[in-house]
Amino acid sequence: MVRRFLPWPLPALLAWAAAWLAFVALQRAHLPAAWALVLACGLGTAASLLGGTWWQRGLIAAGFPLSLALTGAAGLPAWAWLVPLALLLLVYPLNAWRDAPLFPTPPDALNDLPDFAPLEPGARVLDAGCGLGDGLIALRQAYPLARLEGLEWSRPLRWLCARRCPWARVAQGDLWRADWSGYQLVYLFQRPESMARAWVKGCAEMAPGAWLVSLEFPVPGVQPHARQQAPGGRAAWVYCTPREGRMSDTTKVTTVSGITKPSITAE
Repeated sequence: MVRRFLPWPLPALLAWAAAWLAFVALQRAHLPAAWALVLACGLGTAASLLGGTWWQRGLIAAGFPLSLALTGAAGLPAWAWLVPLALLLLVYPLNAWRDAPLFPTPPDALNDLPDFAPLEPGARVLDAGCGLGDGLIALRQAYPLARLEGLEWSRPLRWLCARRCPWARVAQGDLWRADWSGYQLVYLFQRPESMARAWVKGCAEMAPGAWLVSLEFPVPGVQPHARQQAPGGRAAWVYCTPREGRMSDTTKVTTVSGITKPSITAE
């Protein structure tokens, strides 16, 4: 919500200013410089969540320690400069950068999804890579009777997501090692290059006729069951895991009122 009212680069400027104010105040309180650096960098790393993209978040988190190093405002031991990197890796582990580092799902992006991927009440739905919970919030609006679960690699983000979405079961783990077999729908907002791997995993583990939904990025070479045009121009690509009478490779897709539906050709 905050990102909607703080156009770039205002989040970065505010975060850097807050980190500097915290650093100066802690030093005036006679806290050792190394501890002042740790706490100020922690504040900057937490504020990096205001960034809308991974590079914006990286700039927000790195801005204060870089400016401190350039100004030479603090005499710190050499090891202290590892603190900003450690904090950044804590929130955004290496494998999270390889997949999708905290891409938030826009509000109302999935409201029309039940028209194309219907679920029974109590169906299990997974947000694979849930970040701070934006996807879970959108899924709850779309499927209020579903059992919502989130999976997030970063422990701090998982902790924050669990408190932001207390009605969902949020676990820490690797989405690629998790078992998807018990879910009737898996939702992803990943990178384009991740989608082929996600489709292979979904087909191998999920029941026939289950749903795989990707915001923004389609599965290359695979015909979607439907394409929902979300508010803001983003598309939700809906895929159905193979079953008898599944769509053939010659299925055609047509668009009606901003919603793309397939015309199915039986095999």
